Amino acid sequence: MPRTALRICPLCEATCGLTLTIEGTRVTAARGDRDDVFSKGFICPKGASFGALDADPDRLRNPLVRENGELREASWEEAFDAVARGLRPVVERYGADALGVVLGNPNVHTMAGALYPTVLLGAVRTRSLFTASTVDQMPKHVSSGLLFGDANAIPVPDLDHTGHLLLIGANPLESNGSLCTAPDFPGKLKALKARGGTLTVVDPRRTRTAKLADRHLAIRPGADALLLAAMTTVLFEEGLVDLGDLAPHVDGLPELREAIADFTPESVAGACDVDPDTIRTLARELAAAPAAAVYARIGSCTVPHGTLASWLVDVLNTLTGNLDRPGGALFPQAATDRTPRPAGPGRGFSLGRWHSRVRRLPEAKGELPLSALAEEIDTATPEGEPLRALIVIAANPVLSAPDGDRLDKALGSLDFMVSVDPYLNETSRHAHVVLPPPPPAQSPHHDFAFNTLAVRNQVRYTRPAVPLEPGRMAETEILARLILAASGMHGADPAAVDTMVIDQTLGKAAQDPHSPVHGRDPRELAARLTGADGPERRLDLMLRLGPYGDGFGARPDGLTLARLLENPHGIDLGPLRPRLPQPLKTPSGKVELLPAPIAADLPRLREALRERPTGLVLVGRRHLRSNNSWLHNVPALTGGTNRCTLHLHPEDAARLGVRDGEPVRIKGAGGEVTAPAEVTDAIRPGVVSLPHGWGHDRPGTRLGHAGREPGVNVNQLLDGTLLDPLSGNAVLNGIPVRVGPAGVPAALAPEN
Repeated sequence: MPRTALRICPLCEATCGLTLTIEGTRVTAARGDRDDVFSKGFICPKGASFGALDADPDRLRNPLVRENGELREASWEEAFDAVARGLRPVVERYGADALGVVLGNPNVHTMAGALYPTVLLGAVRTRSLFTASTVDQMPKHVSSGLLFGDANAIPVPDLDHTGHLLLIGANPLESNGSLCTAPDFPGKLKALKARGGTLTVVDPRRTRTAKLADRHLAIRPGADALLLAAMTTVLFEEGLVDLGDLAPHVDGLPELREAIADFTPESVAGACDVDPDTIRTLARELAAAPAAAVYARIGSCTVPHGTLASWLVDVLNTLTGNLDRPGGALFPQAATDRTPRPAGPGRGFSLGRWHSRVRRLPEAKGELPLSALAEEIDTATPEGEPLRALIVIAANPVLSAPDGDRLDKALGSLDFMVSVDPYLNETSRHAHVVLPPPPPAQSPHHDFAFNTLAVRNQVRYTRPAVPLEPGRMAETEILARLILAASGMHGADPAAVDTMVIDQTLGKAAQDPHSPVHGRDPRELAARLTGADGPERRLDLMLRLGPYGDGFGARPDGLTLARLLENPHGIDLGPLRPRLPQPLKTPSGKVELLPAPIAADLPRLREALRERPTGLVLVGRRHLRSNNSWLHNVPALTGGTNRCTLHLHPEDAARLGVRDGEPVRIKGAGGEVTAPAEVTDAIRPGVVSLPHGWGHDRPGTRLGHAGREPGVNVNQLLDGTLLDPLSGNAVLNGIPVRVGPAGVPAALAPEN
């Protein structure tokens, strides 16, 4: 007989609750969980295809070990023996920094990916960390770190209560939201309009979200920071700055006004291609709204001034009094956050504590730019050893980083590489050992990262919907064993990793005068933890010490794992609430409006006032039924609108001699690709668009369906040299390209 089980969807940032139908050990259907306290039954096509993804026949079932140049199936014991033999000699001979760690986006979508990579980094002590953040949201981390003193203190729009939303470079009707965890984002935008609110979308494409808007501005790609700076200037010029209750918590107002005074609507209009009167109207409406929020995402991050744009988003929210105000932009408080500390000055946020070896690129948030990974492997310098070995966890940088061809070659030159991945994909095919985690139905789920970005405070946890198959290993155990093998403790009990973390955490908490367990015996506290295994005990620990926790008995009605298990649809913790000044960790203890690194980067933004692209520029795009390079092997999630085509405006198509549906050649600084043309007036003239995550045409992979419809890798058009200097984030949007019919030789192609 079929049965049902609950599962939180791990396929995008919306984190919707699912009800799975299971026959035997197979997921046969998925629908939205109507009783879920957060998502209320909402589901998107990705969640509905959970069963197909879970049962994908191309998922690896057993570890792979390279022998005589070929990957073969091996036992778990053989695989971890090979990992220990491959990693430790590299570290011992060349030093810890010769071992790189690459973390992909799926790490924040799994419980294991949230709990273990930080432990791994602490154990191996390498500074060579590369993650998907530097091809995505790192500018927002950096701007938050500089403004608020904490790179993870990211305010989110209070979607359920705002009356005015200015949305920049985001398309939540396709992405389901990002750095703003909101099930049914489309429904929330429609509700905003139904209650008389205003939605303005700034995007060079007329996206599905833009079609819903009251106003759509087709800005020139990469000009977001200029637009926002001009709006800020209008607020000062017209006396519209009103900090309200924020006033005691804000520093640097006069300095900010002086620093951005020359970014007037008239001075930025040409570079933005937005009329000065429209810019003034945007600023006035934002200031006049009783509750408003500015929200910007990947389109504003992956540009040359991504950090400045991210900074100005929160500057505008602050100057209009909408930061930390209901209906504005608020700081969520997750159940597993650290115990809140009293407000007061903190250490602040630093950039450039170390640098990459080849280009001397500064670290940000402990990470080096993913764009530098290939050169850190294949380029010798006097500054130290190249990367000799890599640990790659749920990452596919051959497709997600610029110049995949170079990285593809570089990976093949490594002394050793281990990849934790369910697929043999464009990156993991280079590994000496592949460690495959089980399908998602066989794993527990709690959203550690996304609850810190949620538009409503809540907490949910689901145990595995299906028992672990014989021969499989839990992802948590895989990563625990990987930590032991990489740190010279191969063969130790993997449970020792969780025990170590618990002991260290309780030891520090017992000595912290602000902790609810100050002065208590850590061993007695550890004995009170519940859970079926180490990861669950760690979750129990974090819940108990967190802002809603029971404090190990100090607050009898507080959260524990046991209470969470008694509420399988989750526990609602209420709407977002004002929290300042508690989240601030700046040296002043205030919101520092003009941090020194930001001020130092403003001259570069002034140079952009004179820029006018003379040819075509490229932007990316997102599909509702896709998530980066993950889901192209699921037939139900490809086809239809989810295709790798080049969008271009009819005027550009006519000028270039390109016809709809015919192959078109796109050339950039990093290479050239060919894709079908899709002529549409939904994109502004002078701009073309390719989706990211495609390019499944390399030999040696085992992605049957994706290989039949491979698409092209848009990041191959990049050579990796274009970065936002403050964050190290790759510039992926607004890239100059040349476009022409595929049959026309490059020398004869029309100039763009």
